[in-house]
Amino acid sequence: MATETHGAEGHGEGGGLVFHPMDQFIVEPLFGYGEVGMFTITNVTLWLFLAVLAIAGLMVVGTSKRAIVPTRSQSIAELAYGFVHKMVEDVTGKDGLVYFPYIMTLFLFIVFANFLGLIPMSFTTTSHFAVTVVLALAVFLTVTILGFLKNGASFLELFWVSSAPLPLRPILAVIELISYFVRPVSHSIRLAGNVMAGHAVIKVFAGFAAIAAISPISVLAITAMYGLEVLVAFIQAYVFTILTCVYLKDALHPHH
Repeated sequence: MATETHGAEGHGEGGGLVFHPMDQFIVEPLFGYGEVGMFTITNVTLWLFLAVLAIAGLMVVGTSKRAIVPTRSQSIAELAYGFVHKMVEDVTGKDGLVYFPYIMTLFLFIVFANFLGLIPMSFTTTSHFAVTVVLALAVFLTVTILGFLKNGASFLELFWVSSAPLPLRPILAVIELISYFVRPVSHSIRLAGNVMAGHAVIKVFAGFAAIAAISPISVLAITAMYGLEVLVAFIQAYVFTILTCVYLKDALHPHH
């Protein structure tokens, strides 16, 4: 959530309250100062690594004992496994389960990155389009290549609406083709936009908390928004994952 106050709130030259809710999304070098280059270790690098570390801690360390009476970490890992497994099976069918590890990885990475971003003074990596676009493009390229490998040229039937009247089919084919290539755009913007908007609103309320007269109202608003963001963190991971399953279903069954 990165609700730090340095450089974000203060008083302007005219004595008015000044705060910059978008400063929390600035990418900065982790060590020292200077320009951010291709190989610079930044705050994004740190929190991406922490997300991977947290996933490994839950799924590897937390389930290492595999007790009959599960520990809390084992219970959470089993719930996550069962939740995503059922989602993949329900949407894509039995033949889609072979791709379950990839979808499970996507879900865990996004949900952990979202929740880590709710820690005060942290950095929300999924608020950056550079992260979500890479995830969305990976899904887009994977399902497109898989569609052609599995179905050959018949994969193009996905764009041909055979149930429509013949004169309308070419027009619908163009619309379907455009909507297909828009998928990675909407897929990435939906995640980053929702995460960024919620954190920016929390930052705005945090700035108003400096005013004594409305401080209690601001604290209540921050609490309510924080609770909402906890829900959004999970829902956005779910939406991204289930849309991936829908796209995978189209690749496996373009005739449906």
